[in-house]
Amino acid sequence: MIEIPKIPKQLTKNGKFSVLEILQYIVLICFILYYGRTLFIPLSFAVLISFILFPVCKWMESKGINKMGAIISSLLIVISFIGIIVYLLILQINEFSHEWGLFSKKLVEAVNQISVFITERFEISTAEQVAFLKNAINNSGTQAFSLLRSSLYSLSESLFFLLIIPVFSALILYYRRILAKVLYQLFPADKKETVHEVLIETIRAYYNFIKGMLVVYIIVGLLNSIGLLIVGVPHPFMFGFIASILTFIPYIGIMISSLLPIAVSWITFNSIWYPVGVIVVFSIVQALEAYVIFPLAVGRRLKINTLVIILMITAGGILWGAAGMILFIPFASIAKLIADRTESLKTLSLLLGENGDEDETKTEP
Repeated sequence: MIEIPKIPKQLTKNGKFSVLEILQYIVLICFILYYGRTLFIPLSFAVLISFILFPVCKWMESKGINKMGAIISSLLIVISFIGIIVYLLILQINEFSHEWGLFSKKLVEAVNQISVFITERFEISTAEQVAFLKNAINNSGTQAFSLLRSSLYSLSESLFFLLIIPVFSALILYYRRILAKVLYQLFPADKKETVHEVLIETIRAYYNFIKGMLVVYIIVGLLNSIGLLIVGVPHPFMFGFIASILTFIPYIGIMISSLLPIAVSWITFNSIWYPVGVIVVFSIVQALEAYVIFPLAVGRRLKINTLVIILMITAGGILWGAAGMILFIPFASIAKLIADRTESLKTLSLLLGENGDEDETKTEP
C-alpha cells in the first residue's frame, strides 16, 4: 500500500514546498502516469488537440456555424493532416517495392561478398557459416515470438488510440464550458481569475509548441537534404523533407523514410559506402534533433530551460514511450504556468524557468 503524502497546512516558514515534498509528489505522479498510461495517453493527446482547435472552433462559431459543425470541421483538418502523413508513408513503401528486385539482388551479392571475406580472413567455411546462422535462428525463435507478440499489442494499442482520440477531442470541445466551470469549482473563489489566466496561457503554450514543432521539421528537413546532397544521393531535398515529415512518427518514421534513399544510393552507385553515408546523415540529424534542435526551438517558445526539456523527453520515453517524448514537454509548460502563479511552488517555477536569477516578483499574478 502506497501512502499518499498529505499537504501540510504550514508548508515551511515562508509557505513554500520543500524540495523533498516536491520530489514525493513527482514520484507519486510518475507512478500514476505509468500505470494509467492506457487512459492518460489518448486523453492527453485529445486535450492537446482540443487546445489547438479551440481557437478554430471559436472562430467558426462566430461565423454562424453551430458548435458540433465547427468541431467536426476542425477535426477533419487534423485527420486530413494525419492522412497526408500516412499517404507519404505508403508512397515511400510503394516506391521502395519498385526497387525491391534490384535491391534484393544487391543484398544477396553483399552477403556473398561478406561470406567470402569471412572465409578468407578467418578461415570459416561457408557450411560452418550456414550452420551458425541456422543455430542462431533456432535459438532466437522464442525472442521472435515475444517480439511479435509485443508488436501486435503495440499495433492494437495504436489503433485504439487512433479511434478514441478524436472522440475524446470532440467531447472535450463540446463540453468545454462545463469542464471549465468544474475546474473553477475546484478552487477557491478568489483563485478563479488565476485559473482563467492559466487556461488562456495553456492554450497559448500549446500553440507555441506547435509553432516550435514546425520550426523543428523545417530545420531537420534542411539538414537531411544538405547531408544527402553532400553524400551524393539523387533527389536529396525530396528525401530529406519526406524524412523530416515522417519523424512525426517516432522511430518507425525515420526507418521507413531512410529505406528509399538507401536503396537508390546502393543501386545507383553500386557501393555500400553510399547507404552507410545515408545512415550516418540521418543518425546525426536525429541526434541533433532530439538533444539540440528540439529543446532549443520548442523550449524557448515554452519558456522552459533546455535541461528540463531533455529530462522531460527522457522521462516521457521511460513512462509513456514515444508518446511521452511528445506530450511531456507541454506538461512541463503547464506545470511552469501553474508554478509561476502559486506562491508555494516558487521552487518548481525556478527549476523549470530559463532565467535562474530572474526577479521572483515578475512571476507573481
